[in-house]
Amino acid sequence: MEGLNQPDAHRHPWRLGTRILVVVLIDALALLLIEAALPGFDMHGRFAALPTALGVGFVNALIWPVLSRFTLKLSVLTLGLWGLFLNALLVGLALTIMPWVRIAGVTEGIVISFAMAILTSLLSSLFAIDEDSTWYYNVVRGQLKRRGQVTETDEPGIVFLEIDGLAHDVLRRAMTNGSAPAMAAWVRDGSHRLEGWETDWSSQTGAMQAGILHGNNHEMPAFRWWEKESGRALVTNHPKDAAELEARQSDGHGLLAADGASRANILSGDAPHSMLTMSTVMKPRGQIGKDYAAYFARPYGVIKTFLHTIAEIFRERRDNMRQEKTGIEPKIGRSRVYAVMRAWATVIQLDLQVAAVVGDILAGRPSIYTTFLAYDEVAHHSGIERPETLSTLARVDREIDRIRRVVAEAPRPYHLVVLSDHGQSQGATFLQRYGMTLEQVVEEATGKEAIGTGEEGEQNPRAYITASAEEASHEEGAVGSAAKAVAKRDSNRDDLGLEGGPDQLPASPDHGREIPELSVMASGNLGLITFPREPGRLTLERIEELYPGLLDALREHPGIGFVMVDSANGGVALGAEGANWFEIDDVEGVDPLAPFGQNAIQHVLRTHRFSNCPDIMVNSTWWSDMDEVAAFEELVGSHGGMGGTQAHPFVLHPVDLAWPDEPVVGAEEIHRVLKGWLPDGAGTLPA
Repeated sequence: MEGLNQPDAHRHPWRLGTRILVVVLIDALALLLIEAALPGFDMHGRFAALPTALGVGFVNALIWPVLSRFTLKLSVLTLGLWGLFLNALLVGLALTIMPWVRIAGVTEGIVISFAMAILTSLLSSLFAIDEDSTWYYNVVRGQLKRRGQVTETDEPGIVFLEIDGLAHDVLRRAMTNGSAPAMAAWVRDGSHRLEGWETDWSSQTGAMQAGILHGNNHEMPAFRWWEKESGRALVTNHPKDAAELEARQSDGHGLLAADGASRANILSGDAPHSMLTMSTVMKPRGQIGKDYAAYFARPYGVIKTFLHTIAEIFRERRDNMRQEKTGIEPKIGRSRVYAVMRAWATVIQLDLQVAAVVGDILAGRPSIYTTFLAYDEVAHHSGIERPETLSTLARVDREIDRIRRVVAEAPRPYHLVVLSDHGQSQGATFLQRYGMTLEQVVEEATGKEAIGTGEEGEQNPRAYITASAEEASHEEGAVGSAAKAVAKRDSNRDDLGLEGGPDQLPASPDHGREIPELSVMASGNLGLITFPREPGRLTLERIEELYPGLLDALREHPGIGFVMVDSANGGVALGAEGANWFEIDDVEGVDPLAPFGQNAIQHVLRTHRFSNCPDIMVNSTWWSDMDEVAAFEELVGSHGGMGGTQAHPFVLHPVDLAWPDEPVVGAEEIHRVLKGWLPDGAGTLPA
């Protein structure tokens, strides 16, 4: 079977021995360069660098496992910085006990350690050292040693690798331009086929994962919305809200219910094994501490993560300055804080989730689902096909290929499926185009002050950082105590998503706050307008009675494609030059839904029938000539509504897994397809 357990070169001992020898030689060269530059460091003898490098490696290998275990709390707490410092101490110790080496003091030892880490990384790249072999040796080998007794089987399991926010057409171009070489190779060698599908109206991760993982995303009109029945706002990537939404959507038989694993998702798919999943981070689970410890306990993990994090922060600042210098449009301002958030999404979380997936594969779990946040995060702020965005995609592609290689060591064969939950559409924001936010337009038309969208973007990495600390804090031991310290250090945890956030929950009876008169929330280019004090969903007639001129101000705005409301004659989509009474199949003038595709009526009608549908739904204009939308949030690449590539994700699947002959529309339909691929029904679609 194509794409299943294939022999891998990592298994050959001679290759590992060669790699170790080359690494020692590189370390020796690094030591020679440091000796030449650092007055307080001398190695006596013409060939002293080689035994020095061997000695440093031996001491590190001998002592590191013991010290790292007792100081794991510090390593987790500092996200690897302590590991780097510990490595520096071991280097200093090794150099001290070598009679042919003179080192002035501990400070020099620390400097040498940092310099060695940087130089060996640069030299390894210069001499094309196989980084994948290094990764395999340090990450996979450790997992193999820890996995214990497993049951081998010939029944294929399945690994679902979701690339958040990557559109079908963008991936296809990335395959041809070299930004996704691993996935391109699968298609070219005939093992996999690339298929497209269409999202629901709410083209964002919360609703899409509810559909994909649970087969049910009803009553989820957007990424965030005001819910009159509960008297509060819901935000799908906030842990408490995610847990509540999963309880509503799940029937207990989700995609991962049968001993599956959920890694770095919003919802869990009823997986019994979960990590970095928003709906479960508040639940104590005994394994999670080991999952975090497995990564932070090895010097390769902590040092690599720390150095790559620093490099990514500098890379983001460089990318930002380049955009400013070239005057590229559209663009948004990017803060130094965002640089840290980008580093979390593209380095730290990526490393953690890949290590967790590797552990799941080696444990032989029948189904595994993980979401790569990196591409989506960079695309939001840089653009969907900008150089830094495609570079991030290439990094994700490399991790996917590494996961493929690990399958050779698994106790069962695996199918690898790569998919996206939605795409992104690009364009200057609504505020940039018109000098006003959607919230301000509504306030001006109603004379009322609105509460609006709090945080920018969909999957705020800041929420994930604190959520991961909250998750690990439930466990005992070093990881748990470190995570508790992180959680306590955040004096404003609500802002980080653990309690819903004051901006997202500005008024709730449970919070002792007054219910607002007007709520305007955004999910990309989808706007949701609610009058929380008015019972039930307001009709067109009632809205015009209470707020005359509001609907006209919205429908006639050049940045708004259509608004959807209820009426005495059923649901209606209103545009500048016409209206579509979609429940009675009646169009007046120019159909405002026509530009958004043949399934637009289906999507709008479905959302209209949600019991919690907002009073007014607003979809921005889509300019087809430029394939641009006007996001109601300050994001270059956005998603959440209709228009452009945001509604067209993909599935890259093995050719021996059946794909429907008819177009797949909606996340619930994708769930039906994926469910048929699981080990208990692999390759067959349910009737």
